[in-house]
Amino acid sequence: MKKLFTSRRRKDEPRGSCSPLLAGRWASIGLLAQSGYTLRDKNLKKLHRAASVGDLEKVKEYLQLKEHDVNTRDRDLRTPLHLACANGYSNTVSFLTEKQCKVNVWDGENRSPLTKAVPCDQESCATILLECSADPSLVDLDGNTALHYAACRQSVSLAAKLLKHKANLEAQNKQEVDLSCQDIYGFTAEEYASFNGFT
Repeated sequence: MKKLFTSRRRKDEPRGSCSPLLAGRWASIGLLAQSGYTLRDKNLKKLHRAASVGDLEKVKEYLQLKEHDVNTRDRDLRTPLHLACANGYSNTVSFLTEKQCKVNVWDGENRSPLTKAVPCDQESCATILLECSADPSLVDLDGNTALHYAACRQSVSLAAKLLKHKANLEAQNKQEVDLSCQDIYGFTAEEYASFNGFT
């Protein structure tokens, strides 16, 4: 059985990073997203700071005291959910979604929490968002969807989950990367996912 994505990652290379062979190609089409966010502590509100470090007790405290709204934004239009997703704090993500935070909301780069979780390789956070009806077909400023980022990261399981939740396989980014293109064997990503029991 063929793999959906082949990995040429070195053993010392972090999981979720693009292989060196793909890095140049993906960067040229705007797909090498910086993992996480560059954060300046002084620019963050208390709730954002707590969410960015996964301090669930502080998040609960700030929301319980009505000091902050669950959907409050910082200077870069990020919500606490964006920051928790980018840094992989699934317990904080679960709590924020239970508090009815918006899951289909954009930051200053037009990225939703899902399109931030996927390139940061935060699968547990992405799964929670998908279960809370996050739209996997939202696009960022470069026209990339979460599925584009999953392909860049060579994440078969994330790509399969996105496809299961109706990610747009026809989506093209601004560089016209077509997710429905065929490989040298004539198969698409969706067909590989199906062969491997993911659809």
